[in-house]
Amino acid sequence: MIISSFTEIVSVGAVLPFLGILTDPNRIFEHPLAQPFIKVLGITSPGQLLFPLTIVFCIAAVVAGAMRLLVLWSTMRLSFAIGIDLSINVFRRTLYQPYSVHISRNSSEVISGITGKISEVISYILIPCLIFFSACVMLLAINVALISIIPVTVLVTFGCCGLAYVVIIKLTKNIVRKNSEQIAYESNQTLKSLQEGLGGIRDVLIDGTQDYFCEKYLKSEKKLRRAQGSNQILSNGPRYFMEVLAMMLLAILAYILTKQATNAAAAVPTLAAIALGMQRLLPALQQIYWAWSTIHGAQASLQDALELLDQKIPDHQISLSKASIRFEKDIRLNNISYRYTQQTPWVFREVNLVINKGSRVGFIGTTGSGKSTLLDIVMGLLQPSEGSLKVDGTEITPPNLSAWQSRIAHVPQAIYLSDNSIEENIAFGIHKTSIDSQRVKHAAEQAQIANLIEEWPNKYNTTIGERGVQLSGGQRQRIGIARALYKEADIIIFDEATSALDNETEQFVMNAIENLSENITIFIIAHRLTTVKNCTHIIEMRDGKIYQTNGLIND
Repeated sequence: MIISSFTEIVSVGAVLPFLGILTDPNRIFEHPLAQPFIKVLGITSPGQLLFPLTIVFCIAAVVAGAMRLLVLWSTMRLSFAIGIDLSINVFRRTLYQPYSVHISRNSSEVISGITGKISEVISYILIPCLIFFSACVMLLAINVALISIIPVTVLVTFGCCGLAYVVIIKLTKNIVRKNSEQIAYESNQTLKSLQEGLGGIRDVLIDGTQDYFCEKYLKSEKKLRRAQGSNQILSNGPRYFMEVLAMMLLAILAYILTKQATNAAAAVPTLAAIALGMQRLLPALQQIYWAWSTIHGAQASLQDALELLDQKIPDHQISLSKASIRFEKDIRLNNISYRYTQQTPWVFREVNLVINKGSRVGFIGTTGSGKSTLLDIVMGLLQPSEGSLKVDGTEITPPNLSAWQSRIAHVPQAIYLSDNSIEENIAFGIHKTSIDSQRVKHAAEQAQIANLIEEWPNKYNTTIGERGVQLSGGQRQRIGIARALYKEADIIIFDEATSALDNETEQFVMNAIENLSENITIFIIAHRLTTVKNCTHIIEMRDGKIYQTNGLIND
């Protein structure tokens, strides 16, 4: 920016001698400052100055243009590089948030923050900030060059233009702020409408509710685009007014200088320098105003992005030392009580359990009885409101939570499948080059889906579509079971994992589960008694308590 400003001074300053040699060669030839160059170049007459000055002027213009291009390239490169840092930081901090935070927030707001809001910060905060500083440096340099020519005239001209922009800022400040708030809010609403419409596409198609979601989307989209358009008009519109003002000021200056000069031609170089300076001055002023209005118009989006950046990563997640935990004896739940907030009722109270390693434990109960919540506590996804979770006598706390969770595999009722190959979905979250193909096949065999995969042309490289839309419910469920088995964990938790399977397939899968190593502890949540009939222990949850523990401690 600084180097570019100096090249602008040179390009503006080169106008005077260049036009001077065209209008009055003798004046330039006899000027004291020109004598060293005349001697070096061996020039003997005024006419010989035209060619070297033309070369100097062209070089100055090329260098100034090249530097402006370099500043633009640097500005964009730096802005988007910072944007990458911001985006990955928001994503990382979001992923590291506790499970309780994730279930309490709207995913559309988070996705909007990571994608849309960070993009807005790049386009409407970072780039304008750099352009603002660049324009300020350029403005200072141009004014220094012009003041050295005609100080009073330049100060008056700059003062008039600057005052005009101050008035414009005062008039548009509140409108830009309100538009900023509306843009931040409506961008969340448009994404929410998209997610709702596309996420429930089966129901939308069956119920014929396309118009409802289109109208809902249109309502938010219209407000969003109108607010964005309004800010664009307010940030770019003043340029046209300022161009008219500049032309009027230049005409007045030309009249005054021509009247004052004894020879009208003598005023031409000065007027040309002022005109060129104004041609540089106005864009710099407009850039400063544009940057201010753009930054002001993105304040609300910036605030949303900063809130996501302010998410604290738990200390145990960023610690270089990873605590270890042993699991050779049992898991103990001591007086465990839980409720989601201080205002909500207790899900369960004072639950006491001892689960020996290698047990097959079935949980049954009505919907909402707390089965999944209890196992979320066992998995460390939720922290108990009261009581403690101990493994081999060691309490599970944040420092050793990751070590404990590394021993657990989870098969939920709704399996998430990515738009990747079967192999990548079974070895979920592992880089493709690090996947153990034999281990994948063994897990698929245990989950009773290997035969089906082998029938497909691409076998384990078959792409299954977003969320596994190309698979049946039972096939998706068995992929999820294979994923858990691939992890080779000490504990596997099946949360209604066989609910989408037919009776025969469920029986095959349950037989496979029962034949797993006796060192693996298995938890099964089910509504059907037939699913858990072969478990070593069956626990019924009812009214926030546990019953029929079949040998498990229940105080």
